[in-house]
Amino acid sequence: MAKALVVQHGPGSGPGRWAGWLAEGGLALDVVAAYEGDPLPASLDHQALIVLGGGYLPDDDARAPWLAPTRALVREALDRDVPLFGICLGGQMLAQVAGGTVRGEYGEPEFGSTPLTLRPEAADDPLFAGLPASPSAIENHVDRITELPPGARWLAHSGHCPYQAFRLGDRAWGVQFHPEAEAGRIQGWSTERLGRYGVDRAELHAAAVRNEAAESAVWRQVAARFAALASAA
Repeated sequence: MAKALVVQHGPGSGPGRWAGWLAEGGLALDVVAAYEGDPLPASLDHQALIVLGGGYLPDDDARAPWLAPTRALVREALDRDVPLFGICLGGQMLAQVAGGTVRGEYGEPEFGSTPLTLRPEAADDPLFAGLPASPSAIENHVDRITELPPGARWLAHSGHCPYQAFRLGDRAWGVQFHPEAEAGRIQGWSTERLGRYGVDRAELHAAAVRNEAAESAVWRQVAARFAALASAA
């Protein structure tokens, strides 16, 4: 079975439902809890790299010293054409490493199940082709990409955040949303943090539960396609 290195940045931000979906497609996960001090490899010895979300900017090295070696792995994956999927912080890191820009606490924050819109460029994308034109996904961000890297293919946007999904080359994707997160994860979010933005956690959870079946069908398909791509590689 092919293996993906997964970089985890916090206790509540694991691979979630993607672990099972990727395994169904023949891709096992080697999860490194970098936030706990687990060491990252000096170079990739995996068929894919997945960088998860977390409450940091991609270069917040003072608070999260493991981000520097993570960026080096992202650069290596790009240089070697290793399949890569970056989620939230991971997507921002991919953009920044490749020459885009990311800003902290910029624009309108997004929390909970959020409508997305696929752009025409998604029609022939290996992961996004044939998906519903307006899927939804769970969001949990106040930071965002403000400029895509040169050569990036822009795949999706939302009403408040333009760069929800993009691809670099043929095998590297970044997303702002959380395709791996099920509705139940919202119940672990800080009510104090959400309250600062005037958001009620119970309402977010209820909306996510209503949308979960439809969201699962979409993002399970994306996970299966990424697993197939990584296994073939």
